[in-house]
Amino acid sequence: QVQLVESGGGLVQAGGSLRLSCVVSGTIFNIITMGWYRQAAGKQRELVARITSGESPNYIDSVKGRFAISRDNAKNTVYLQMNSLKPEDTAVYYCNVDIWYAPTMTKINYWGNGTLVTVSS
Repeated sequence: QVQLVESGGGLVQAGGSLRLSCVVSGTIFNIITMGWYRQAAGKQRELVARITSGESPNYIDSVKGRFAISRDNAKNTVYLQMNSLKPEDTAVYYCNVDIWYAPTMTKINYWGNGTLVTVSS
């Protein structure tokens, strides 16, 4: 059983910053990819940023230069530093990970429950 717990969301004014955290716990063999998605009201969920061990992180164009994803493998934690926030960044942000499950030699994907980020103008 694997659990993802996000934190750090909240209400912030435009131009402000927030830092999201996601702690992964449970039966973990190897976390391959860690990422953040978001879903605004009435819109589809979209990938915001993703980081895979040994590779450069990926970002959607709208957050490049403003957001930074990082991971602490020792703590099984992924972070999303969000700067220069805009009202259009308002959404529920979800943590997502791919974990290698050794007993079955498979990769399993997990989601967190989400944390709300609201950016006021």
